[in-house]
Amino acid sequence: MPIVGTLVYLLDRVNGAVLMIRRDARPDDDHFGKVNGLGGKLEIDEDVATSLRREVNEEAGVALTSVTLRGTLTWSNFGPRREQWLGFVFLADGWVGTPLSSNAEGTLEWIRLDRLLAACDEDPDVRRRAELPMWEGDRHFVPLVFDDDPRQFHGTMPYDGDTPVGWTFERL
Repeated sequence: MPIVGTLVYLLDRVNGAVLMIRRDARPDDDHFGKVNGLGGKLEIDEDVATSLRREVNEEAGVALTSVTLRGTLTWSNFGPRREQWLGFVFLADGWVGTPLSSNAEGTLEWIRLDRLLAACDEDPDVRRRAELPMWEGDRHFVPLVFDDDPRQFHGTMPYDGDTPVGWTFERL
């Protein structure tokens, strides 16, 4: 049975920036040192929308007012524990409150959208200049979160521990 989780990218359209967490609080964290969207695991008897709102409130201290499901992903054999995940990926461009500057998992920071997308570029020199330590696999789907295609993406990304070994998706 996979772990079910949510992942959301808060986009400030006025400033062209995305709120991300730099996982720098706990050295024993599987995500330590990486930047990522907000989110986490669903709790028992919790639906995806409730989990999304809870996670964002816990991690950033804001209440979402405008959210779009951009897609779903499965990750197999992911990370040091080789977990199986099913993730619901969202884009949020409306919220109430002022985001926190940090939480128990790390530092929250606004990253310019163009820098985030540069970190996902196929050209390694462009990626290196963006200087964003991300999961290598995120570089494949993050651009789909922010593109203009209104269809949702549904993908699968097998891993071998910390290394992605494939990536396929379709849009519906």
